[in-house]
Amino acid sequence: MISKKLLDILVCPRCKGELLLDQDKLICQSGNIAFPIKNNIPIVVMKEAIDLSSN
Repeated sequence: MISKKLLDILVCPRCKGELLLDQDKLICQSGNIAFPIKNNIPIVVMKEAIDLSSN
């Protein structure tokens, strides 16, 4: 589980927008992308980003 403190400081690397927790990923609504969480570690790098506009 990701702590509230960590969520408060994490931002989208593309637009610097807020990331919202959604089960196993962090979502940037303004960028329409998601970042995976693997072994309770958020992988917030553009190489790992998932494009949500194609879903």
